[in-house]
Amino acid sequence: MKLRQLTYVQTIALGFFLVIIAGTLLLLLPASTSSGRSPDFMTAFFTSTSATCVTGLLLVDTGTYWSFFGQVVILVLIQIGGLGFMTIATIFSRLVKRHMSMHARSVMATSISSNGIGRMPEIARTIGWGTLFFEGLGALLLCIRFIPERGFWEGLWFSIFHSVTAFCNAGFDIIGNYASLTAYRNDALVCITIMVLVAIGGIGFLVWEDLRRNKFHFRRYELQTKLVMVTSLVLTVGGAALFFFLEHNRMNADMPLGEEVLVSFFSAVTPRMAGFNSVDTPALSSGSKLLTMVLMFVGGSPGSAAGGVKTTTIAVLAVCLISGIRGKRDPEVFGRRITNEDTRRAGIVVFMNLSLALFGAMLLCVTQDFPLSDVLFESLSAMSTAGMSTGITRELNTFSQSVIIVLMFVGRVGSMSFAMSLLEQRAQALVRCPEESVMIG
Repeated sequence: MKLRQLTYVQTIALGFFLVIIAGTLLLLLPASTSSGRSPDFMTAFFTSTSATCVTGLLLVDTGTYWSFFGQVVILVLIQIGGLGFMTIATIFSRLVKRHMSMHARSVMATSISSNGIGRMPEIARTIGWGTLFFEGLGALLLCIRFIPERGFWEGLWFSIFHSVTAFCNAGFDIIGNYASLTAYRNDALVCITIMVLVAIGGIGFLVWEDLRRNKFHFRRYELQTKLVMVTSLVLTVGGAALFFFLEHNRMNADMPLGEEVLVSFFSAVTPRMAGFNSVDTPALSSGSKLLTMVLMFVGGSPGSAAGGVKTTTIAVLAVCLISGIRGKRDPEVFGRRITNEDTRRAGIVVFMNLSLALFGAMLLCVTQDFPLSDVLFESLSAMSTAGMSTGITRELNTFSQSVIIVLMFVGRVGSMSFAMSLLEQRAQALVRCPEESVMIG
C-alpha cells in the first residue's frame, strides 16, 4: 500500500497494527519463552497488543513465562507504542540528519494531537532527549533498590524495564507471580519514582514542549497545558483523598499513616495511566473499584502514552457544565473561550469510549459468566489502556481475548481516530442540511 493514499489517521492505525504483528512473530519464537517452547498464537498476539498499546493486561506472567529475549521484545514494543512509531521514526531521522517531509510531519502531528506542523522537528527532539533523561534517571533511582536485592545485572535489568514501562504508562512488571508492586507498597523510593515517571509520561508531549519554552510562567502556558495541569492535580489529590477514606477502615486499616497515604496516592495516579498496583486490586472495596473505573475512564492527557478519554476532554465538558449552570452563553476558562468544535469532539469521545466499553462488557458476558463488576472493570481497563484487572484476564476464552485485543487497539489509536480511520474520506461534500431545534433534557 502506498502511504500517501492513506489519511494520516489511517497511517497511524496501520502502523500500530504492523508493529503488533511484528511483535507477535518475535514472541512466537521458542527463544522468547523461559521454557524454550513456542507459545500459542493468542498468547503471543495478546501480549504483543498489550505491550504495543501500552496497556499491561496479561495472559501469562511476564517475569516467569518470557525469557530475557522475550522481555526485551516486550520492552521494545512498549517503547515504540508509548512514544508512537512516527515519533520514533522522526527521532531516528533527526539523528541521521535526514530532512523531515511535510507528509511525515503531518502524520506525527496527528499522532501526538498537535495542530502545529512546523514545530515537529523541534518537538521530536524534545521528546527524544526528554525520554532518555527521565527513563535514565528513573532507572538510576530504581537501581538503589533493585541492585542490592537482586545483584548487579538482574537489578539493572529490573530497573531499566520498570523505568521504561512506567514512563510509557504500560504497567508491565517482571517481579513475578502477577504481584505487580504489592511487595513495595511501603517503599517510598520505588513507589514515588514509579508515580513520577507515570505522571510525566502521561501529561503529553505538547505539554512538555510548552513547559520547556515557558518554564514556570503559568500565565504564558497554552490553554491545553493549563487544563492538563489543573485537571491532573485535581484528579490526583481528589482521588487519593477518596481512596484514603474508602479504604481507611477496610483494607488499609492496619497500615501506618505514612504507608496509607503513599498507597492512596499510588492508587490515584496509576489507574489513569498505567496498570501498576501496590495493593491487591480484587480485594478493594466496591467504592474503590468504582473510583478506579472512573479514573481509568478519564485516563491521561492528549499526545501522551496514556489512554482514556483524556483530561482535557473532561475539563472541556466540566467547563461547559459550569458555564451552563452560571447561564453563560460561551464556555470560558483562564480568559479563553472553548470552541464549539472542541465541545462537540469532547462529547463524541466520551460517548464513543463509554459505548465501546459497555459493548465490550456485554460481549464478554455472552460466552463467560463473570461478576458484572469484574467484566466492567476489565472492559474499561482495556478500552482505556490502563491495564488493571480484578484477575479475570487469565480466565478469558479465545473469543473474550479477541474482544479485549480490539478494545486495547481502539483505545490506543483513539476511539474517534479509529472511527475516522475507517470512515474518513479526503473529499467530503460541502452541502449542509437545514437547521431545526429539538427538545433537550
